[in-house]
Amino acid sequence: MSRHAAVMSTAFGSVEHGATKSPAGLLLAAGAGRRMGTPKALVDGWLERGIDALAAAGCSPVVVVLGAAAQQARTVMQGLKVVVVVAADWREGLSASLRTGIAALPDGLPAVVVTLVDLPDVGQSVVRRVRTHGATPATLTRATYQGRPGHPVVLGKAHWPGILDAANGDVGARTYLDQHAPTLVECGDLASGWDIDWSYEAISSGVSRA
Repeated sequence: MSRHAAVMSTAFGSVEHGATKSPAGLLLAAGAGRRMGTPKALVDGWLERGIDALAAAGCSPVVVVLGAAAQQARTVMQGLKVVVVVAADWREGLSASLRTGIAALPDGLPAVVVTLVDLPDVGQSVVRRVRTHGATPATLTRATYQGRPGHPVVLGKAHWPGILDAANGDVGARTYLDQHAPTLVECGDLASGWDIDWSYEAISSGVSRA
């Protein structure tokens, strides 16, 4: 039986004391964009698009992790309702951004929806579809595109310690996800899911990140 989940309407968050709690949104935007020649957070429209995708899909708060060109990127987000944090060790790779972002989340959240800034066609429709499969402390969900794993991913709070322990270099949560069989949600009809900075490498070698 396929682990790809059928789309169905379920609660977006977890219920606590009679109230539904939404997951946070986490946008990882610290990369230097060496293959592209410019920091990812400075590419025109990318930050705003990623923030809008998370916020419009009901994620709250939205936390943005910066690294390369952090000061310039802050100016891009002036007036936006986001929490901005800087990964001092961003050069270590995606795992550093993930650790910084999760550490910045307020207490009491059931889960976090994580996505990358360099996914130009992943919008709120994709985030909403992945969210419909739950956002509780036990949730572990990942978008796929024609069967290829990608972002966003929904990481329930119960998984955070294991994810942070396994995160290393530029693979983020991938090792943990590979070992714990997340629910897979096909989104290939909504977006390509290609990471601009890594797309040529993924095509040639099958690399995926989380």
